[in-house]
Parts: sequence; structure tokens; C-alpha cells
Amino acid sequence: MMSLVQTQAADGTVQLATVKERHLKAPIVLAGATVLLALLFLFVPRDGTSTFRLSDQSSALALPDVALPTASTFWVVIGILVVLTVGAFLRAWTYRAPSLWLVIAFSVLAVFAFLVWAAAGGLVPVTSLLFGAVSLSVPLVFGALGGVIGERAGVVNVAIEGQLLLGAFSAALLSSITGNPFVGLVGAMIGGVLVASVLAAFAIKYLVEQVIVGVVLNVLVTGLTGFLYGALLAPNEATLNRPVRFPRVEIPVLSDIPIIGPVLFNQTFIGYLMFITVGVVAWGLYRTRWGLRLRAVGEHPQAADTVGIKVNPTRFWNVLLAGAIAGMGGAYFTLVSVPQFGKDMTAGLGFIALAAVIFGRWDPIRATLAALLFGFATNLQNLLSILKTPIPGEFMLMLPYVVTLLAVAGFAGQIKAPAADGKPYIKS
Repeated sequence: MMSLVQTQAADGTVQLATVKERHLKAPIVLAGATVLLALLFLFVPRDGTSTFRLSDQSSALALPDVALPTASTFWVVIGILVVLTVGAFLRAWTYRAPSLWLVIAFSVLAVFAFLVWAAAGGLVPVTSLLFGAVSLSVPLVFGALGGVIGERAGVVNVAIEGQLLLGAFSAALLSSITGNPFVGLVGAMIGGVLVASVLAAFAIKYLVEQVIVGVVLNVLVTGLTGFLYGALLAPNEATLNRPVRFPRVEIPVLSDIPIIGPVLFNQTFIGYLMFITVGVVAWGLYRTRWGLRLRAVGEHPQAADTVGIKVNPTRFWNVLLAGAIAGMGGAYFTLVSVPQFGKDMTAGLGFIALAAVIFGRWDPIRATLAALLFGFATNLQNLLSILKTPIPGEFMLMLPYVVTLLAVAGFAGQIKAPAADGKPYIKS
């Protein structure tokens, strides 16, 4: 990476000089991951055969299981990881940014090496593992998209957790009353908008510190939904806390594709809505006038104001849109995952969604991929329990949060938030 700095010549004139910078954080993270995997096998060696099941009973085309010798396969993959790590260092040494495809290839192979070690003498159902990862990622993706829109508009959306939680509560209540999951979904969007409207009012109109408002809103929604659950839902569980859930809809032909068919094309309505929302937000953010104005008020509100864009109203309405999208993620908990609302059922996933926003560089597609990564880590802990790996149960429970910390610590230092993110705009 190159940057410009000012230098003063002997004659007193100011000149611009180009300074090259090496960014070694990503290669160091790759090297650290490689060393940790090698140490894992050295200190906890596992031998035998690792079996990977590529199809399930519902697959139209049955693929044979793949059995691999654990030790030799593991060390071959480690060798490939070493080569990729050296390649990352060489790119950094020549002042080039690490290739995205190199990082993706490294991540996939590192996960594969870990699964080979964990599955020694056991079986890894690949389709079920990926299906569970996508399903668990649904609220994270919606929350991350809400975070991207809010922060692209210049408002730090720390209240994603509250939007998810109130969305889950509203969806359960309205779906139970009406017997219609679509009404519950609309209620979830309204719940997310309510939280977002409070955030927008305090952050944009009253110029309150946005992070503080977000944290307070999360605590407020947690207490409010906990109170309403005990006072309203629990005593009337049969009528007010038995939401009608979305069934899974299998798309003919596409669902028969090996591995990815059952994962992508046997989802609920909310799952398909997630795919559509990601595409629409990604296209709209970079290809429409709405997206141009949204990015303008988040990057340079003064310039946007001079060309006639109403900065604060634009921020306000986009924060409400972000809340509606995050609220749809809350609907997943009670309309797909669990048949009733429970206290604190979001369990901090809003903060993981916020980490996905940072890890994804405030980009819808990258944030979605980051959310899928965290969902995969969450589902992986369930598989490790079944495989009875010699890893403490407490570590498996904190695995998604460890991935979050490593992701943000390893890559967030190379990126910058929108220039006006978190900065209120006062028209002069």
C-alpha cells in the first residue's frame, strides 16, 4: 500500500513523497493459524480414518462417502497451508495486499484440516454441517445487513441486538394471535423499526453519543421483553406464545443438486428472503441513486448537503430501513428456529452481527460471508460434541466468539469505516 506524506526540501518548498507500507497482519494471522493447527496434532495426535459423507438420505443423487487417512491427509494440508502463508508474506513484502482468494483458500483448507483431525474414527456429514451453518447464519446476515446500511448512512448501529430481540418477541406474539407467520414477520419488522427510530432520534436529532444510545437500547429491550414475557406470554402461553412457523419449501430439481442443493434450496421463506435481501441491498448500494445518496451522507455529508441531499432525513429513514431488515432476522428465532419466545433468546448474536459488519468492510456481500463464517463456527461446536473430540466443552461453547475476535483482530486493522460514521451532522 502507498500513501502520500509531505516533506520539506532544503529550499523550504513543500513536496509530496510516496511512502510504501507493508501490511503484515494478515500473513501473521495465517502463520499463527498454521502453527496452532500443527501444534494441535502434535500434542493431541489422532489416528485412523476420517470419513466425510457428501449426501444425505433425501438426496436424489447419492454420492459415496470419502474416507481419508487422518494423519497423512492432515500433514499434506498443513504443507499446502505453509505454501499459502509464504505466498501471503511474499505479497506483503512486495507491498501488495493479500489476495482475497488466497485468504479464502487458506480458510477453507484450514477448516478441512481441523475436520480431518476431529473426525478421526468418525463421520462428518458435510451436507448437514453446511445446512446447519446457513440456517444459523440467517439472523446474523439480516443483522449484518442492517448494520451495513446504518453505518453507511453515518449512524453506528450498536442496537442490532435489541432489534433482533424485539423482532423475535413481536413475531411470536402476532403470529400466535393471528395464526399467520407472515403477519409475525411484518410484526418483527415493526419491532426492529421501533428500536431503530429511538436510535435515530437520539443520534441524529439530539446528537447523543451513538454507541451509548445503542448499548442503552439493548439493555432496555432486554428488560422490556423479559418483563412482557413474564407478565404476558408465560401466563398465556397457549394463546400468545405458540407462533405458527414457516415450513420448509423444497425447490424441485435445484434441491437435488449434490451437497449445495439441500443447503440452499430447501429453506424456509425467511431463508429465501435472506438470499433476495442480500442481492437487493448489494445491488442497490452500488447501482442506484438510493445507494449513492446513502454512501454520500456517510462519507462526506457536507458535500452531499451542497448538492441538495437532505443529510439528516436521509440518515433517519435509512436507519429505520436498517431496523426493519434486522427485525426480519429476529423473526427467524420464533418463526423458524424455536416454537416460542424465550428471554434473552438472541444470546448476543447482535454483537456478532456487528462484528460481521466490521469484518466485512461495511460491504453487504463481505458482511454476509463473514456472517456465514460465524454461523459455521456455531454449528461446528455441535459437530465436535458428537464426534467426542478431546476439546473442553467450554471451549466449544465459546468457539463462535473466538472466531469473531480473531476475525476482527486479524483483519479490521486494514480497513476503515465510512468517514462520517458515528459523527452527527450539524448544518452550518
